[in-house]
Parts: sequence; C-alpha cells; structure tokens
Amino acid sequence: MTQQTPVMRICISCRKPHNRKNLLKITKDYKHGIIFHNGMGRSAYICKSKKCYSDSKIKKKLQKALKTFLEPEFFDIFEKEIASYDDYPDKGI
Repeated sequence: MTQQTPVMRICISCRKPHNRKNLLKITKDYKHGIIFHNGMGRSAYICKSKKCYSDSKIKKKLQKALKTFLEPEFFDIFEKEIASYDDYPDKGI
C-alpha cells in the first residue's frame, strides 16, 4: 500500500507551504459569497499562527487573493471564526 503525500497549500500571509488540514480556508463561492472551511471557487488559506491572521495587511492580502472587495462586517466574522478555530487546534478543514 502506498502512502499518500499530504496536500500542501501556501498561507497568504507568511507565504510558506503547509498541510491543507492545518490551514483556515476562505472561499469566494459564486452562489453563496464568502464562506469558511468549504465550497468551490477562488480560495485563500491562512495558517493557524497568530502572526499570520493578525497581520496588519491581511485585509489587503485577502482581497487580492479572492479578487473581491470585502465588507467591514466580514472581518468581524473572520475574528470570531479565528477565535473558534483557536479553541479546536486539531480541527481539519
């Protein structure tokens, strides 16, 4: 039996490759708008490190990666999602 290699994605903040299960996925879905953890469409990944998701330029980096304007309400939801993500550090995406 062969071992599968993990799916690697790059964090948009630190630009380092990580296993996809250790990243927070933010997707711009064509039907539902911006969603977390699932969906098909343009996606951006952010690693769990506090340095990455509290980066002062994260708003601009997300807008560029998703190719869309993000409303200020999104960042309130984003902060809540990060807080709940910290509560469950082994949660995969």
